[in-house]
Amino acid sequence: MSESREHPASTPHTNADESRDFAPTISRRAMLALGAAGLTGLSGLPGMGLGSSAFAAPAIRTRRRADEIRIGVIGCGGRGTGAAFNALEADPDTRIVALADLFRDRLDSCRGYLASSEDFAERATVPDAACFTGFDAYRQLLAGVECDYVILATPPGFRPTHFDAAVRAGRNVFMEKPVAVDPAGIRTVLAASDEADRRDLCVVTGTQRRHEVSYLEAIGRAMDGEIGEFLDARCYWNQGGLWVVEKKPEFSDVEWQCRNWLYFTWLSGDHIVEQHVHNLDVINWAFGGPPRRASGMGGRQVRTAPEYGHVFDHFAIEYEYPDGQRLLSMCRQIDGCDGRVEEVIRGTHGTLTTRPGYASIEPAAGGAATEWRFTGANPNPYAREHADLIRAMRSGPRINEARVTAESTLTAIMGRMAAYTGKAVTWDQAMNSALDIVPHELAFGPMSVPPVAVPGRTPLV
Repeated sequence: MSESREHPASTPHTNADESRDFAPTISRRAMLALGAAGLTGLSGLPGMGLGSSAFAAPAIRTRRRADEIRIGVIGCGGRGTGAAFNALEADPDTRIVALADLFRDRLDSCRGYLASSEDFAERATVPDAACFTGFDAYRQLLAGVECDYVILATPPGFRPTHFDAAVRAGRNVFMEKPVAVDPAGIRTVLAASDEADRRDLCVVTGTQRRHEVSYLEAIGRAMDGEIGEFLDARCYWNQGGLWVVEKKPEFSDVEWQCRNWLYFTWLSGDHIVEQHVHNLDVINWAFGGPPRRASGMGGRQVRTAPEYGHVFDHFAIEYEYPDGQRLLSMCRQIDGCDGRVEEVIRGTHGTLTTRPGYASIEPAAGGAATEWRFTGANPNPYAREHADLIRAMRSGPRINEARVTAESTLTAIMGRMAAYTGKAVTWDQAMNSALDIVPHELAFGPMSVPPVAVPGRTPLV
């Protein structure tokens, strides 16, 4: 199983030299923006080294160089495999030492891909004893293999449980976004984030825009006042459809839903949470925190066949922020429609527009903003995420992005709640909601597909 990231067409391209340069010169504005991304003080690493474990001593311990960074991968689908590859790109001393996944075929695919890499095979050949499958594979990896950080890239519904377990095991963490699919999961992540702080652990999440130089420069300029006071914002993730896994006779209900996880809210959170969280995170980053209220609509107009589970295919949400600014948020996954993936922030002096690999400021009529467009080197942000985590682990300052990403995830969840129910949802309602949609016990077997939400009939929990 794996978590999805950018639509391939929107992933920035860098040349080989740029992708290896993970410490470019960054302006004061960019450093200001980086500070908003979740740096949490100047504390170093525990005296026991990188990620001392609270579990029993790992069963698999091998000789290692003093500067080696050992990584375990939990979730071996496309995103987990990609994140492992990015970690190998990010630093020459990284090594993939363990793999875990619900499904053996996904683990074998990831293992084979990494071991066949011309550039990284020597650092990514994982022995049989360090490969784990099943619903408890994450526990086996955490207890059985010595590693300095773990990559959490299973479907988002499992994220809170896996993050909590990793922190309790004393591991530094790279976890994909979103970090939960419901308010109960958000509260678990926030508690685990606090525990990570107490243990001096580092946490980086998959909101790679916070590690992309073009975004750091752009948000830094906005925070410096170059577009004036923020008036309102818009953000979009409109694209065509993604992959789908049709049910086979040999699949149980649970296996099929886990393999086809995009289309079940308990696993993905729906696409407003799983994908559009990137754009919402950028606006929260610029505005200094999450919104106080959401209202909006959505539906399921095109993807209505059984293989699409019960999720919506479009959302339109209006968010209200504490200082009164409004955000219009749109996301859609329907073939044949116009695509748009970007964020737009309008200020009294000008308008900032950002998308992967692009950032610009356009002056308002009579405004004081100076026209600007980002033209610098823009190294691969997927690799920079891991480089920034490793740098924090080695020398500080310590970084923990779990809380800000939990807030952005809950922003998306409250938008989904508003669309599913047809009711306005406040931040406090979302944070304190009893909504808990992930089964606490799972085994391969029957599981019915929930009904499609109907606004005006689906209750607000």
